[in-house]
Amino acid sequence: MKFSDLLQKLGIDPTDPSVSFEYGDPEISGVANLKEAGSCDLSFMESSRFFSQLGETKAGALLIVQDAEVIALVRSKRIPYVALPQPRLMFAQAVAIFYQPIHPQPGIHPSAAIADDVQLGEDVYIGPHVAIASGTKIGDRAIIYPNVTIYHGVTIGDRTVLHANCVIHERSAIGNDCTIHSGAVIGAEGFGFVPHTDGTWVKMHQAGRTVLEDNVEVGCNAAIDRGSVGDTRIGRGTKIDNLVQIGHGCRTAENCLMAGQAGMAGGAELGKNVILAGQVGVANHVKIGDRVVAAAQTGIAQDIEAGSQVIGAPAIPVKTFLKASTLFRRLPEIYKTIKEIQKKLG
Repeated sequence: MKFSDLLQKLGIDPTDPSVSFEYGDPEISGVANLKEAGSCDLSFMESSRFFSQLGETKAGALLIVQDAEVIALVRSKRIPYVALPQPRLMFAQAVAIFYQPIHPQPGIHPSAAIADDVQLGEDVYIGPHVAIASGTKIGDRAIIYPNVTIYHGVTIGDRTVLHANCVIHERSAIGNDCTIHSGAVIGAEGFGFVPHTDGTWVKMHQAGRTVLEDNVEVGCNAAIDRGSVGDTRIGRGTKIDNLVQIGHGCRTAENCLMAGQAGMAGGAELGKNVILAGQVGVANHVKIGDRVVAAAQTGIAQDIEAGSQVIGAPAIPVKTFLKASTLFRRLPEIYKTIKEIQKKLG
């Protein structure tokens, strides 16, 4: 489609002053990053880190930040553009226009093993070798890919997608419009053991549930354990990356983001819009306030106030960490100075 038509689909008025057709209205047939984009591709730039790539791109049209230097460079390359506050967000919407995931046609494969009392909604797809135990309820237009195993008493909402080889344990509840990727395990037993006086460990059975609210996404090989006596609950709109571990009884509020290999120990709680970067570890029963951002490999052993940005193990404010890092690089110089002072003082 023409760049102008694409902008209209994205809700942008082509006559807006932020839009430039000074060098034409190219045909756009796909999306690509700055390095790989060709004359029929739409690309974007959101950060000055990619300024050098912008100078080399062959993209047909661009979504760019509202920056005078960036606009001047794009104009010098004679590329049509639109300047936006959040070009990456608009690019994500453009990708959805050009790329539509393949959805299987409704139906039940003959090799699927489904208990007699399972309640299936309308237009459900169930793939080969799926196993669904008694007492399960599955909503309308749900998609369950091959080799998925669903234990008894599970509830799955409308339009939810379970990818191949994931496992949903007993009594778990998954909301509408959720996506569970391959290999993820929802609602397995939490890691609950009590020390005995003789030094052995006594297993505490995990009698709670795992509840995923609407529009939650869980990455490949992630594990979300069920609570020991209460629920593990993942708030609406939360996105969980591959290889994330969420222990029993944890709770997240809405719209949290957890990157790969992050982990929450039992009973930990996240407020709204919390971001845990890769390999962040949260100790048991720690409470993290709304909008907290924890940088990669942060170890959080104490409660964190809302709005904080933390880094390090143990976690400290980012500003403090940056000051400490500056001092760390100067330690040899500081050590030499101290030795000279000691020598002068005898």
